[in-house]
Amino acid sequence: MPHTDALARLWPASAVRVRAGDLELRWIDDDILVELAQLAGRGIHDPSAMPFEHPWSRGTADEVARSVLTYQWDHRSRVSPDAFTLELAVVHRGVPVGIQGLTAKDWPVLRRVTTGSWVGRQHQGRGIGTGMRMLALHLAFAGLGAEEADSGAFVDNEASNAVSRRVGYAHDGAFRVAREGVPVAHNRFVMSRERWESLRTAHAERLGAPVELAGVEAFRAQLESATAESTEPNSLQT
Repeated sequence: MPHTDALARLWPASAVRVRAGDLELRWIDDDILVELAQLAGRGIHDPSAMPFEHPWSRGTADEVARSVLTYQWDHRSRVSPDAFTLELAVVHRGVPVGIQGLTAKDWPVLRRVTTGSWVGRQHQGRGIGTGMRMLALHLAFAGLGAEEADSGAFVDNEASNAVSRRVGYAHDGAFRVAREGVPVAHNRFVMSRERWESLRTAHAERLGAPVELAGVEAFRAQLESATAESTEPNSLQT
């Protein structure tokens, strides 16, 4: 059995793909991860700004790259009924340009995912951020059966806020978050399943191609299997 097939069987997340035209979300193997780490090291945002709650994007190119490596290595194994993290490379015309993540807590009960992402500065301003968010929502709702998705951004992160508005999220208020020792308002945006269904056709038109899912059924089955196992009595308990 080829290495990739064996990995997909043992760890279904490695086979997850979401694609529309020349834009794709896919598993981050180590080869792609190195490219993405180096991309982040070349810059994600203006040095005077900070779009992230944790300032991992500050430092030398190597320091930022190492932050990407350690974060991704740490989160690869986080798939359980309690909480799962699915980090996917954003590939545009065959070139890795950023990362799109989906996280969930209490998935069997809430069926809610939170999205987070970044795009290398040299690839910004091309509509990639909007497209990758649409693909992430399609994965969440059509692929995984989510009932709600949320996202957020600091009020001064106009690019991210604009993507959420453009995709069709409903604004759900703002709350203060500590950022580099200062409280800053952070917007929250919500997308319900019903709202996504009403926007699904518009999203497809904007993407310019049908959305294709691959490897998602096995990943969803892993989540459902983990959920079932977590509710069974443990014969070793007394």
